[in-house]
Amino acid sequence: MFTIKQLLSHIENHRCYSHPVFYNWGKVNPDVATLGALFQQIQLFCSSTRPGGNYLEAMKEHGLVKENHLQRAIVESEENHGSELATMAGHVINKKAKQTILADVYDQELVENKLKEYSNQLLGNLPGYNKDTALALQTQKSIAVLSRRQARDYETTIKNIGTTLALEKISNRQLIPGEKHCLVDCNLYDLDINDPEMHYMLEHFGEIGAEQEHEKYAIEMVKSVLNEKTAPLIIEGMDDFLNALLCLWDLLDSALLQSGYHQVA
Repeated sequence: MFTIKQLLSHIENHRCYSHPVFYNWGKVNPDVATLGALFQQIQLFCSSTRPGGNYLEAMKEHGLVKENHLQRAIVESEENHGSELATMAGHVINKKAKQTILADVYDQELVENKLKEYSNQLLGNLPGYNKDTALALQTQKSIAVLSRRQARDYETTIKNIGTTLALEKISNRQLIPGEKHCLVDCNLYDLDINDPEMHYMLEHFGEIGAEQEHEKYAIEMVKSVLNEKTAPLIIEGMDDFLNALLCLWDLLDSALLQSGYHQVA
């Protein structure tokens, strides 16, 4: 029988958890087009993590009332964050360019169309890349794991709870801190986390950030359903997410960050 501590250790020991993509981003200091391509894949992945789909109703149908409340709180907290992420991306691009590439960083459609243009330019020839959606194959596969939230059966619902745990722990411990490292801490773009255009990061980062709260909710969800029968399904849901996201980080690292910059001792 697995304990919640063992499940958390399983995530921490996965290569996705310590992936150097954001560290490498800070070292390589990518140009404007590369920034756009990076943001395009990341923001499309992130947008797939927000909708609850049928997942919330499936929880209620299977008597998982507490878990439904916790997941609903996460979903409601993430509403409208797509526009804030686009604003942050546009702001970073303007800062890197040292000129106005995007005249209105609060115009989500304007920003996202530019990100799509950059991504198609740099990644468009990769196998499986979809130029209509500007999605790399690896991003498509990461999104597919989250799209299982449309299913209503019990086994998939338990897998989805495992996926939620991996997603929220990675978001809180790797993704958001990684973005803060390369965008703010490395001083590449003259950014302050308190800038109004950086509200997405401010809201998500740190001990009082949304991701910290979401991770706690996900842990509570898993603890309440964890037993001998559900443990394999929870782990499967975790691994499906971690393995897919690992492939996406590897792609961005190799295709856009000079095959990965590794610090020389």
